[in-house]
Amino acid sequence: MKILILADVESIYIWDFFNPDYFKDIDLILSCGDLQANYLSFLATLTHPPIVYVPGNHDKKYLTEPPEGCICADDRLVVVNGLRIVGLGGSMMYNKGPYQYTQAQMKQRAAMLRLPIAMHKGFDILLTHAPAYGIGDGEDLPHVGFKAFNDLIHRYHPKLMAHGHVHLNYGFKIPREQELEGTRIVNGFERYIIEI
Repeated sequence: MKILILADVESIYIWDFFNPDYFKDIDLILSCGDLQANYLSFLATLTHPPIVYVPGNHDKKYLTEPPEGCICADDRLVVVNGLRIVGLGGSMMYNKGPYQYTQAQMKQRAAMLRLPIAMHKGFDILLTHAPAYGIGDGEDLPHVGFKAFNDLIHRYHPKLMAHGHVHLNYGFKIPREQELEGTRIVNGFERYIIEI
């Protein structure tokens, strides 16, 4: 299955120079947040793959104008194209804005998903905005990752964790892909295609 992961910056290649052929082999689009709702709605209208998203810390407008034609996985387990996707959007709390959480709050959000995960006998993809703690995160408070994500990976061993938030052009010198206990971890900054 071919998956297009998007995060943080609307791709000029996709939006300004849209070509439907780019999407002909794409089976699923995952949005890791901080993207304009009309960008995702545009893709939902003009492409065939389902789009599953979580909000980022800059997606306040999603509260009143969410992306149309897309599937919100935030605080949920959704099944799309046979894949069980758990979504936990937002970032570390740094100015009390929407979609910002403390480590304890994110741990509680993850705990609320235990029953749906048990009912589905695990999950395949962890879709987040922020990274896991110590795996592709930053040292400044807004970009510190969540320990709850490490716990989910340790407990359930999903095939993939897709996140954004830590822009690869910030100079963090973080690799696009990493691995934790057999889980492939991908930073979806702008756009990135993977196969699972």
